[in-house]
Amino acid sequence: MKKILVVGGANGIGLSVATLLAQRPTCEKVVIIDRVPVSKEYRHPKFEQHLFDLTTPDYAIFDQFMECDTLFISAGFGHLALFRDVSEEQIIDYFNVNTLPVLRIIKRFYPKLEAQTDFYCGVMVSIAGFMTSPFLSVYAATKAAQRMFIESVNVELVKSGSPNRILNVSPGSIQGTCFNGGKTDLSQTEALAKDIIRHLEQKDDLFIPQYEEVFKGVLERYYADFRAEGLHSYDYKVQSGRVPTKS
Repeated sequence: MKKILVVGGANGIGLSVATLLAQRPTCEKVVIIDRVPVSKEYRHPKFEQHLFDLTTPDYAIFDQFMECDTLFISAGFGHLALFRDVSEEQIIDYFNVNTLPVLRIIKRFYPKLEAQTDFYCGVMVSIAGFMTSPFLSVYAATKAAQRMFIESVNVELVKSGSPNRILNVSPGSIQGTCFNGGKTDLSQTEALAKDIIRHLEQKDDLFIPQYEEVFKGVLERYYADFRAEGLHSYDYKVQSGRVPTKS
């Protein structure tokens, strides 16, 4: 991993991954594409920043980074809300930021994925893409789309004979990120970022943090009775105090 491209690397997990890779002596540069700049306190000499809004129709900016041997996409957003409180405009924004950019960017880098030379690629998805997610219905829909895309393309890569894979990183709630109004704290995300990099280097196709401790049981309950697990998820979010209640 000498030349790295991190899309959505100005904060959260993307910034954490970018920072750890930039600290490696073998790393030459880390290109960060985001709609906002990296805060001064987190900047690194190896960072090369480019401001870009993923809702922009023209994605030609990515063509200048084809020399990169690593692509990590962590851009995206989500807010806890009932579907009745999500506007039609917000629905469009969700897919225009969370889902379509992943497909469009990977399409441009697909020749590198199909090649016999090493290319490391990962996407921040979410455990919400695997199960019923009340209060995150639209967000979960964008993540489920990402998941199915990644799984399908990985099969095509296997059949093409390529050694490369797209890593689906699907965590639950993460502390130290800007998700749902939080703030970036690299001390809280460093351990997860190290795990992500390790799975990238191994060219794994799926990484669910805390799988054995938490999500193995959750997914088993979901597949046994998705209705009951959905109701449990609704009540859990309300009782956590993270969402407002309405009559």
